[in-house]
Amino acid sequence: MAGRLQDRVALVTGAARGQGRGIAVRLAQEGADIIAVDIAAPIESVFYPLATPEDLAGTVAQVEALGRRAVLVTADVRDFGTLDAAVGDAVARLGRLDIVAANAAVYGVGTVGMPEQTWQDMIDVNLTGVWHTVKAAVPHLRAGDDGGSIVITGSAASLRPYPEASHYVAAKHGIVGLTRSLALELGPDRIRVNSVHPTGVDTPMIHNPSVYALFAPDLPEHERTRETLAGRFQTVNVLPIPWIDPVDIANAVLWLSTEEARYVTGVALPIDAGASIK
Repeated sequence: MAGRLQDRVALVTGAARGQGRGIAVRLAQEGADIIAVDIAAPIESVFYPLATPEDLAGTVAQVEALGRRAVLVTADVRDFGTLDAAVGDAVARLGRLDIVAANAAVYGVGTVGMPEQTWQDMIDVNLTGVWHTVKAAVPHLRAGDDGGSIVITGSAASLRPYPEASHYVAAKHGIVGLTRSLALELGPDRIRVNSVHPTGVDTPMIHNPSVYALFAPDLPEHERTRETLAGRFQTVNVLPIPWIDPVDIANAVLWLSTEEARYVTGVALPIDAGASIK
């Protein structure tokens, strides 16, 4: 039986693992071919390990195991020239582009005195990188003359502030304004633009020593474990869960990319267990 995205082509950034891999695989399950983009390399100011080339290849393997085509793109969303050329090549190989999931992002902690480069990298990846992704994709969406869907990954931090993460909050707040402006600009082309806003997701972005230290400064490092900190993560949310799963975000991106959401645009959709209203 054909899926809801049968023979569509989706571009997913940050696709090597976590939310990005979840989105890529979920869209492939519904019939989409995937352009899987990731830097697959460290960024010096990011305090936790980022994805590897092996991770990105693993995403491609999972998509291909579903019988869908996949193009692997190793590119940094901060570098528009390289990203633009790579996206153009991938679209040429797959024949079209219908869906964009601008998901690539990093997390960080830092006070007002953070290093200049820490601030700049955050804005460059989490906000400018989204603009670069859309800028590279829109000509191909327009060329299809059949509309399209762009879904940008924001955060509960797009909708409310958090301490000691002003650079992350600023970038993620910017996502909401960018989404709404793009929805107005691209609407006449029948390209819908929406954003999704997770609470903490069960990925390496939150499961690392620096985030654990933020939640448990009173505990010695050896006691800061996933199990001991689950209760503290739960305090962020209204629903009694510590974090959500990547598939929860992927399902939202899927719906926003189908005909079921054909008149939904400019929406900031929380997938956050109530975190943004707490």
